[in-house]
Amino acid sequence: MSRVGKKPVEIPAGVTADIKDQTLKIKGPKGELVLVVHPRVTIEKSDKELTVKVKNEDNKQDRALWGLFRALINNMVVGVTQGFTKVLEINGVGYKAAVSGKKLVLTLGYSHPIEMEIPAGIEAKLEKNVLTLTGIDRQAVGQFAAVIREQRPPEPYKGKGIKYADEVIRRKAGKVVKAVGGGK
Repeated sequence: MSRVGKKPVEIPAGVTADIKDQTLKIKGPKGELVLVVHPRVTIEKSDKELTVKVKNEDNKQDRALWGLFRALINNMVVGVTQGFTKVLEINGVGYKAAVSGKKLVLTLGYSHPIEMEIPAGIEAKLEKNVLTLTGIDRQAVGQFAAVIREQRPPEPYKGKGIKYADEVIRRKAGKVVKAVGGGK
């Protein structure tokens, strides 16, 4: 039995869930999300909760789908009520970012600035060297944050680059200069 899959997903006030064929629509105060459900998974709606069921609880793949779809549905409910946020820090001399309209312009020490289109449904805010991404789709926010971080990952010697706010960079010691006249 899937421990995650067995738990029902509670639907808070102000959120509606509609199930048609293999499509689940969740609508809330922040927006609407749609999920196409796997054929081996069924979703049952009761008063104020959604329950996920699978065809065969003893099958390993079905158990994996059970937990996966329960987590996806829970993320949708949290997304339309609270939303998701990723915070990125840009560290380094001359490294900067700018948000202009639906474009993010990164200057990261390359010979050219990097222009990225901000996906629909994601909002980017910039304060000094801290970039905050918010949206209702957890996967989209996380993926865009990963693409931004990939442009200049933090390096272990000086810590320059783009990192998540809660990420810890393991620092390395640089070259150790030998004492003058100590070696043969």
